[in-house]
Amino acid sequence: MARLSNQGETLDRIAKVIRSKNAGPFEITFDVMFDDAAAYRRVKDSGVIEPTRIAAAYRIPLADILVCKPFDAALAFKITIRRPVSSGDLMDNDVYGCQQHVPLTGILVPAVS
Repeated sequence: MARLSNQGETLDRIAKVIRSKNAGPFEITFDVMFDDAAAYRRVKDSGVIEPTRIAAAYRIPLADILVCKPFDAALAFKITIRRPVSSGDLMDNDVYGCQQHVPLTGILVPAVS
């Protein structure tokens, strides 16, 4: 696990995997996975992965957050959002949805007190 600072750490320093992919032509799903129960619990307990923060990170309406929940058994979070345009649309810039995870990486997780 990455070293802690007074301010906290970004999610990409704590999570083992942060990825995105298509969840059909009209949705993108994100997985934030941990290989350490303490790291997972730290992020979960901080409450930083929640719909309002996800909507702000992606500059989308809160109503476009379809799923945002933890899965304790997998030490993971699942997030699903509506795509701004359907996969393969003329205005689509990521047909597979595999490059959309980057805004999640910068979410700041507070330091453990």
